Amino acid sequence: MMLLPAHHFRDIERKPQYLQPEKCIPPPHPRPAGAMWFIRDGCGIACALVTWFLVLYAEFVVLFVMLIPSRDYVYSVINGLVFNLLAFLALASHCRAMLTDPGAVPKGNATKEFIESLQLKPGQVVYKCPKCCSIKPDRAHHCSVCKRCIRKMDHHCPWVNNCVGENNQKYFVLFTMYIALISLHALIMVGFHFLHCFEEDWTKCSSFSPPTTVILLILLCFEGLLFLIFTSVMFGTQVHSICTDETGIERLQRKKQRRERRGSWKSVKETFGGDFSLNWFNPFSGPRYPKPLSDRDWVRQVSSVSDTENTETTTEEPSEEPKDEDFAEVVDE
Repeated sequence: MMLLPAHHFRDIERKPQYLQPEKCIPPPHPRPAGAMWFIRDGCGIACALVTWFLVLYAEFVVLFVMLIPSRDYVYSVINGLVFNLLAFLALASHCRAMLTDPGAVPKGNATKEFIESLQLKPGQVVYKCPKCCSIKPDRAHHCSVCKRCIRKMDHHCPWVNNCVGENNQKYFVLFTMYIALISLHALIMVGFHFLHCFEEDWTKCSSFSPPTTVILLILLCFEGLLFLIFTSVMFGTQVHSICTDETGIERLQRKKQRRERRGSWKSVKETFGGDFSLNWFNPFSGPRYPKPLSDRDWVRQVSSVSDTENTETTTEEPSEEPKDEDFAEVVDE
């Protein structure tokens, strides 16, 4: 055996004992597909709560400031049903994105026994992550917030308090889409409500006082415009990543690694769970969970050792400190 440097980490995060397979803790029992997953990160939990608060604030203003006081019952019922349905789907998608395992690699499986059980052949290599002591499959990256290696990790999103990866990308795409739709819907209703109040008496177009009504509508308008821009951009980048079969990390790193890319339509179907249907837009219908990783999924060819891969999360700033290294264990000819 020989060790070849392949990946880089921050020196301050290095724990040399993790590089020794015999020091690894045996991996726990595998989690069942679809089991609940939750990251205990204070910042992420706060951002998730803020997300829910802003959606519920929009619900309050739309219902109690604009729709319920309206004399046009058909207008109120139709817009109330549409807005509440979209808001429900947005929050459901948020929960699924937050509570679904994004594709975590089994922790602590880089043991001497497991590596020997792979029976590496000449020219084959396995990559070991020194942070979570795991063997990294192709396209897996380590997240310093989740403290796990995530398959097809796109980025870590604090707003859903989770990584966006192989298993929950559909829910994140739906979350950004539904938030963009309710933001646009709210902005349109605010515009119509302002026009109505200018034509009518302000005291009759809302159950609140005119100054309170104006403040609530302006805040909703600002929130809707901000989230419409942000989620529309995120939705576009996610759809582009799916269609090009390239994660955000891979795009930022400009990797030169040669690998077989799936067709755009095939990639979309795998992400959303089969051929086009209404289930694509259903946050309660999940993607097709990948088959359990087989022995060959842990092994790569030596030709890929020269390709460098940064496994930091995309939320971190680049560091100029001395770098630590991930290691690949190779069988010589």
